[in-house]
Amino acid sequence: MKILFDNNTNYNIDENTFNLINKCIEETLKTENFTNNVEISLSIVDNEEIKKLNSIHRNIDKETDVLSFPMLDEFNNIENNMLHPILLGDIIISIDKAMTQAKDYGHSLERELCFLTVHSMLHLLGYDHMDKDEEKIMFDKQDIILNNLNIRR
Repeated sequence: MKILFDNNTNYNIDENTFNLINKCIEETLKTENFTNNVEISLSIVDNEEIKKLNSIHRNIDKETDVLSFPMLDEFNNIENNMLHPILLGDIIISIDKAMTQAKDYGHSLERELCFLTVHSMLHLLGYDHMDKDEEKIMFDKQDIILNNLNIRR
């Protein structure tokens, strides 16, 4: 597994936080039995940058907490090649929104970053929450993954 990490903010993401985010990615893949060698791009941005991206890619002119850009439409017949990882997709997290939501929900920034990472990873793996049934499945999986890591509110 390879994570291309890019912090485009002045906020310092320390090694412990990065390692925790990495564990969230690993646990999501493990829980989904996705054993392929993967590459994921994870960027930390501010509200201004995520608002621009949200406007360009989703035609929604406001900030959001996380954007997911899956690279795969089909998960069948994927060959596991240790030399050439599967480009799973891009995760973009707004540190500003994460800090606000952590405060609003009464938990740590690290917990919020983990939640957003797991949420986005599930999107990269094909999950969505466009209707109530999809939402229940995806949100239950988020809870299982975070509980497996003992990351609670």
